Amino acid sequence: MPLHYRSDNKPVVEFEPRLEISPFTLFRRLREEQDLLLVDVRPEPSGLTLLGAIRLPDPDWQPPEDQDVLLFDNDGTTAVTIAQRLQSQGHPAVRALFGGLLLYEFSLDPEVVGEGTFLVPLDKTSL
Repeated sequence: MPLHYRSDNKPVVEFEPRLEISPFTLFRRLREEQDLLLVDVRPEPSGLTLLGAIRLPDPDWQPPEDQDVLLFDNDGTTAVTIAQRLQSQGHPAVRALFGGLLLYEFSLDPEVVGEGTFLVPLDKTSL
């Protein structure tokens, strides 16, 4: 979630479609059961996570070549940094969740999309 400041010091958040996936695009892909590897890159995951996500195996992890990969964290910052690194290493199918889990949860009102938001509580057996 690239951030820069205008001349009046107001922050501007930019969505980069080659680097990030919007919460709504992710929701649609999950609902349509499209093949997507979800990777939680938070150092200490807590709270909620995405259904079926794995934890980042290690800092030097390389994604599979034949699968789209979505990295996520709480606010998108770390995920974007890792996605940029992996894309620069030749993995164009790796993207980050724009705004992280915070924006995803906020954006998907269960009264609008239904109860199936693909967010699940993180417990000791998850990830």
